Amino acid sequence: MTDNLINQMVSAVPAPGHRLRIARLGGDQSIELTEVHAAADRLAAALYAEGVRPGDRIGILAANSLQWVLLDLAALRMKAVTCGFEPGKFDATPQTADEYGLTLLFTDAPVSGDARIRPIAQVDKLAERPGGIALPWQRHEATTIKFTSGSTGRPKGLAASVGSIDASLRAVQEMFAHGPDDDIFVFLPLSLLQQRYWVYSALVFGHDVTISSYAAAFAAMRRTRPTVVMGVPGFFATAQRHIEEQAARRSIDVTEASQALFGDRIRYLWTGSAPADPATLRFFDDCGMPIFEGYGLNETCIVSKNHPKANRRGSVGQVLPGKQVLIDADGRVCVRSDDPVGMRYTYAAPGESERVFGTDGVVRTGDLGRIDADGFLWIGGRADDVIVLDNGKKVVVRPIEEQLRDSPLIDQAVVFCPAQTHLVAVVSPAGATDPAAIERHLARTNAALERDEQIRRVVVAAEPFSIGNGLLTSQYKPRRAQILARYSTAITAKGDGVHVH
Repeated sequence: MTDNLINQMVSAVPAPGHRLRIARLGGDQSIELTEVHAAADRLAAALYAEGVRPGDRIGILAANSLQWVLLDLAALRMKAVTCGFEPGKFDATPQTADEYGLTLLFTDAPVSGDARIRPIAQVDKLAERPGGIALPWQRHEATTIKFTSGSTGRPKGLAASVGSIDASLRAVQEMFAHGPDDDIFVFLPLSLLQQRYWVYSALVFGHDVTISSYAAAFAAMRRTRPTVVMGVPGFFATAQRHIEEQAARRSIDVTEASQALFGDRIRYLWTGSAPADPATLRFFDDCGMPIFEGYGLNETCIVSKNHPKANRRGSVGQVLPGKQVLIDADGRVCVRSDDPVGMRYTYAAPGESERVFGTDGVVRTGDLGRIDADGFLWIGGRADDVIVLDNGKKVVVRPIEEQLRDSPLIDQAVVFCPAQTHLVAVVSPAGATDPAAIERHLARTNAALERDEQIRRVVVAAEPFSIGNGLLTSQYKPRRAQILARYSTAITAKGDGVHVH
């Protein structure tokens, strides 16, 4: 077989003694990785008997579960292509099966009479059938169609190569040396390919992995006592507030309160997908839980990462082997990979692939950045988020948004410029809204900014941003276009100060 980790995972039985745990609010389900491997083998044979062939697409539209994992691993064994659909953004309908060329679609939603659409619960019975199959992958071949988190418009689809997955897994293992004593905790949807990497890592490198959900994460961590927690910045900001509240309520220090929430075995915390608040990073470092920020896109996989041997707070780490970061004349970040994720979108509006992917495989990220003398990458925000005022002044909004979020009152902040003359921020409150306290925080923020960077008006969302109301992506990043559309009247209204809408 070709020497890549996907083929090793498919062909070799994992080392005994390690487990996959599914942690829910109602309790946990635990299974040996050796049995996960065997069940995926049996499921692959059953799917082949059902008519699935190499290159066919298997759709999964369901919450995180053991069946989700087994379907993905079975697809890898038989060289089928997994299409992970995020619940809430796609429907389990014949139209979805037609649009994405699915041979089968497994879901936990109600099913129609279409024979292609199956209840995901059927996986349990299918995985009981005898048999097995294991076919080799080449580095250029695509194992999955992954979709963008959909911050604007319909999610774009991208076929991800074996080589890009292999390179990412190897680089992460080199940095963090996950081993027999580790239990890696993930809770974002498995429809995000990067979340499935940790299952692959467990099977190849020999450690435990726990899969949960955002809703169950806090309760599950207390039970499972992970050594590593993968989370977006918003999750850790919420955890920080919870820890501080518990420390004050129980008259204990924040280190003890953090162990009560995360367990007492944390080796490190991993964050990325969006800018992290420097104050939150410092908080967890001070609690004895080192947190490492990184950078990557769906189109690039992981590009850079801070880690125990090379960590520069505020940066997103040193660029990984096999990746080359190019900064153009306008400060925009472009990425070239030895093993590209893909060379164009599989599903996107006309012109989208050409806008992002160069003919030489370079990905135009749309982010602003710089690389320092020691090779650390620093991200300054989105190029699209540079506002040019009518006086010609260029304002980068990310540092301003970070300063607004540097308050326990504010969970998210997005800055707009409705008339190219002044800035308006829409903020999502972290708890009960206190307009007077937000007004005081605004005054302190403005005092530290140049005149043209100051916020004239703050719109406080009466309903906090969430995935459910369409104002956050699945990775808890603000959806700027949707926020602008929702609060356009308030953003363009006259008047200064703080206003709740």
